[in-house]
Parts: sequence; structure tokens; C-alpha cells
Amino acid sequence: MLAAAAASCRAQEPLLPPDTVRYLDPEREIYIISGDTVRLHFEPLDSRSQRRGPLTERDYEEVAAELGVEVAAIKAIVDIEAGKGHRGFWAEGKPVLNFDLTVYRSRASRRKLNLGRYTKSHPAIFSRPDIRKHGSQQAAVQARFDAAASIDSVTAIEGTFWGMFQIGGFNYKLCGTSSPQEFLQLNSRSERDQLELFAEFITRSGLLPALKAKNWSAFARGYNGPSYAALGYHRRLASAYARHKGGK
Repeated sequence: MLAAAAASCRAQEPLLPPDTVRYLDPEREIYIISGDTVRLHFEPLDSRSQRRGPLTERDYEEVAAELGVEVAAIKAIVDIEAGKGHRGFWAEGKPVLNFDLTVYRSRASRRKLNLGRYTKSHPAIFSRPDIRKHGSQQAAVQARFDAAASIDSVTAIEGTFWGMFQIGGFNYKLCGTSSPQEFLQLNSRSERDQLELFAEFITRSGLLPALKAKNWSAFARGYNGPSYAALGYHRRLASAYARHKGGK
């Protein structure tokens, strides 16, 4: 009698000792295991689901090649958005966050969400991050986000800037994701995912030509907003690029 089974495994990690398995019909996925005829279906692992750890030089090189830009240009943006530590996460599975109350209020208004009802019940949202209470800046920002998400998760995601590239959640479609929830999931998975979301964003938003040309004023205007000049984003980007181009 033919039994049916399903398994997922890495090819280099056999489920059973080799001498117990005989291939009867591999094309139909039928095997004899310890005298029993069994149908096994091996599903390949999604390598993206195994992503962990910081970005590698290879990650930068692969995405830079896909975009047709210099690695130094991407690293310059990370310098400005995430700092020289180039961190996309502050804890395991916790991407670096910048909860923006102004943007959050704007997104809440679009969704007809009356925030006035929550000022007393959710005070963390409307106050500065309480570092003393939560132990660190990022833990305190996470608490603000969590409080906002308990009211409405979409508004909270859209009102927050995410990861090492600090892309606003309201740009989730420009990042190639189908929903704010998918945008959150990918940002929370790995720095490589954050890099790929950034690549999609600059491609879909029309900023790629400026990055290719290293036109820092044009890029900063689109990426950082109209106040870029007053804040010196274009000069900081140019300086960071020169530093990475010089190998420092």
C-alpha cells in the first residue's frame, strides 16, 4: 500500500540514514524506506526567510549592481539615515524606528481616526519617548509605536520611519509591498530586506537617476523633503560619499 507524506528539509541534512532509503521512482517522488513504500515531497526552503545579521559587502554590491549605482553612494545614504553604525535593528526582530507624531496625526486624519479620544488612555503616543522608563531611546520609541498600533496598526505603520534607510511607512506601495503589514514584516526580517525596499523605493519614486548621477541636491530634495537645503542633507551626502569612495 502506498503511504503519503510531506517533508521540508535542506538537501545536506537527510531525514534518515542513507542505507534505509531506496529510490523507487524519484520523478514521482516515490521511495522505499525501511521496507515501506512512501511518497515524499520535499519543499525547498525560501532562502530569504533565513536572512539574519547585518548587511554584508556582497549585499551592497549585489543591490548596487542591480540599480546601476556605486556602493559608496548607497553607504552614504545609510550614513545619513542610520549613522555610521549602519544599524537597521535595535534588537532581534526590532527595526530601528522613528515614530513621527506629525505624520501620524496626518495619516490618522486621512483614516478618519479621532485621536482626541486617546490622549488620556494612550499618553505615550503624544509624549516624548520616555527613555528613563524604557531603558533606551529605541525601546521608548517602540513603546510609542506599540501604543499607536493598539489603536490602529495601519496608521501606526504609516506614521513611522523604518530601518536603516528611514523610509516612511506611508510609502509602502512605492517600496513594492502590497500592504503596510507586508512593509512592516519585511522591515522586521533583515537588513537585506530593508536594502531591497530602499532599492524599490528610489526606483519607483524616480530618484534613481539622481543617485546614479550623484546629484545630491536632487536626491535629497526627493528623499528628505523641501527642507533638505536648510538642514544640509545634500552637503552631508556628498561628504559621506567622498569618504566611502576614498575607502574610509
